[in-house]
Amino acid sequence: MTIRTDTPAHSLDDIRAAVTRGREAGRAWAALGARERRGALLLWKRALARRTEEFAEVIAAETGKPVHDARAEVLLTLVHLDWAARNARRVLGRRRVPSGLLSVHQRALVAYRPLGVIGVIGPWNYPLYTPMGSIGYALAAGNAVVFKPSELTPGVGVLLAESFAEAVPGHADLLTTVTGPGSTGAALAGAEGPSGVDKIAFTGSPGTARKVAAACAATLTPLLAECGGKDAVLVAADADLDAAADAIVWGAMSNAGQTCAGVERVYAVASVHEDLCARIVSRAQALPHGEAYGPLTLPSQLDVVERHVKQALVDGGRAVLGGPDSLRDRVLGPVVLAGVPEDSPAVTEETFGPVVVVNPVPDMDTAVERANASAYSLGAAVFTASRAKGLALAERLHSGAVSVNSVLGFAAIPSLPFGGAGDSGYGRIHGEEGLRSFAAPRSVTVRRFAPAVDLTSFATPREKVARAVELGRRLHARF
Repeated sequence: MTIRTDTPAHSLDDIRAAVTRGREAGRAWAALGARERRGALLLWKRALARRTEEFAEVIAAETGKPVHDARAEVLLTLVHLDWAARNARRVLGRRRVPSGLLSVHQRALVAYRPLGVIGVIGPWNYPLYTPMGSIGYALAAGNAVVFKPSELTPGVGVLLAESFAEAVPGHADLLTTVTGPGSTGAALAGAEGPSGVDKIAFTGSPGTARKVAAACAATLTPLLAECGGKDAVLVAADADLDAAADAIVWGAMSNAGQTCAGVERVYAVASVHEDLCARIVSRAQALPHGEAYGPLTLPSQLDVVERHVKQALVDGGRAVLGGPDSLRDRVLGPVVLAGVPEDSPAVTEETFGPVVVVNPVPDMDTAVERANASAYSLGAAVFTASRAKGLALAERLHSGAVSVNSVLGFAAIPSLPFGGAGDSGYGRIHGEEGLRSFAAPRSVTVRRFAPAVDLTSFATPREKVARAVELGRRLHARF
């Protein structure tokens, strides 16, 4: 598979034209109703499933990841698209809510309407799965989408739009891909003037997210930002160390560590720390070089990885596997560090490479404290023999998602929301919250009968109003 190099650099005018076409197509799409949209999206899902190999080859060619990893990415995409299509009507359909004693004469209803046109700015590390967490849910909610893929993976974005147009004839303008460098994404967000989108869903670094947020602020365009993480794994003394080591190695090394919710920090109780390190090293050493994961997709990321590893050693940490010499090949060797000070960049900054820091802690309270000390707050994991203990620890972590006795367990469960706080961004994709992220709630009341005392009419005698207000005050003062 040849990497696509013929994609144009779309301008603000191109983007505005795509938004205009999308808005018209979106009106017709919204008018179809949830049942018809579900059928169309499931047609697309089945078409994507039949083209898994084609998508996997493009993903592998553009990112460098092994094709078996790319196939798994396509599968995750299918799972989420299926859920969004099948659940949008239930989640976003009109429903009745309690009116309360004061407004018992009113029927209260909540419904959701599409926002209009959603601008999606996608990343290069999971160029299909991650943006589809916004695209699929936005379409299911009745919106049109203008998608700007990473300049490193434009072919995936182009193929995605083409596949939708072929699978759902008559709705080609509903999903448009625009390509180009970072300036194209900035234009979509409004940095060069209003693009016309009604919301931006962005995935990338915190620094870029701040620039996107500033551009959105000029037009009060809502922003959903997913900005990476520095995920921690907490390992208790009673944990299954083999299971923990296996999960840590996969969470830290898969996709060459280029996973926003990948494992970058481990806090293990001191009594099992050395044993856990040995098991992690054994599994990491056994990874077939060049087959378990591919090279760094963004070559400049090597500078970050190398700086973190070297500084960790200068700061007093030790390399229990690998080190600076492991970073010489095109495919980096796994690096396991231990005893790294908590203020070292390898602990505080996102590394985004096949590097994991495994530090000892005196107890799980300290582990929770250190996990929560990060500026990032995306995902985390806890390993312990006690499910109750695991859930209790999960409740204390600030992360947006926590797995107990696994890592990234939430990624393949489409009903669970995904997102973080702090430098990990804000807003949620996936699940019911993900669908509602791309819809606007609308409150409706229907007057059922005339109330005994109408508080919204000047015709009601002032004395009756006063008595009703006093009665209400007394009730609330007692209960």
